[in-house]
Amino acid sequence: MAGPTTAERGERQQESSGPPLVRRLGRRRLRVIIILAIALVFLGAGSLGALYGTQWFRVERVSVSGTRVLTLGEVREAAEVPLGEPLISVDLGAIEARLRQKLPRIDTVEVTRSWPHGIGLKVVERTPVLIVQKAGKFIEVDKAGVRFATVSEAPKGVPALELAIPSSGSATASLRRFGEDRLVREAVRVAGALPAAVAHETGVVKVSSYDAISLELSGGRTVDWGSGEEGAAKARTLGALMKAAPDARHFDVSVPTAPASSMS
Repeated sequence: MAGPTTAERGERQQESSGPPLVRRLGRRRLRVIIILAIALVFLGAGSLGALYGTQWFRVERVSVSGTRVLTLGEVREAAEVPLGEPLISVDLGAIEARLRQKLPRIDTVEVTRSWPHGIGLKVVERTPVLIVQKAGKFIEVDKAGVRFATVSEAPKGVPALELAIPSSGSATASLRRFGEDRLVREAVRVAGALPAAVAHETGVVKVSSYDAISLELSGGRTVDWGSGEEGAAKARTLGALMKAAPDARHFDVSVPTAPASSMS
């Protein structure tokens, strides 16, 4: 059998004397790998171009989930999703910002791409914990003290917030010091601390000053709560006090370590 030719011996010598990668793979094999890598780059560029420049992967539908009071149409209209645009180029952050601005009832919203042709809007609405009556309407207030919607009918089971601040005296000073928004948040804080059984019977949360918040319960019963501080301790004390004195008409837990109850 004939030995390797002079050209073959020369090529082998070049491969053995080249860089480590060349010695391992061989020049011919390395050229093949380079060609395949270039082809993959062009294929990737072509795929990206397909996402932008063809009729594939364009927005054709908008799905909405999680609504309770808002309608699907209201959410879609406020979102202004650009139908017909390439799905990859849709600005999800801008959609979220529009929804928050136009629909204050929305607490959180998740905007996602739903390949190949959809945009998904997952909404969580604010829940009212208090309502404020004004001009025959009802303003809903959420757990953060945000007044987020005005409705014509009061939602069932939600206490009314009454700001009963005198025009003079220490209560007025409290209003100047804390501001109405802070007093509203304190009322919300109290409403959130109520035991479930008491919350169900609470019709009004009345704010006279920062540290003078009271409750009006069903059956004409009342509770002096004080400030929004020590809410958990006051809730426990009130529950025990109401069990110990079921016929009482008035309860005072403003100082939870020294509670009181009375028949009037």
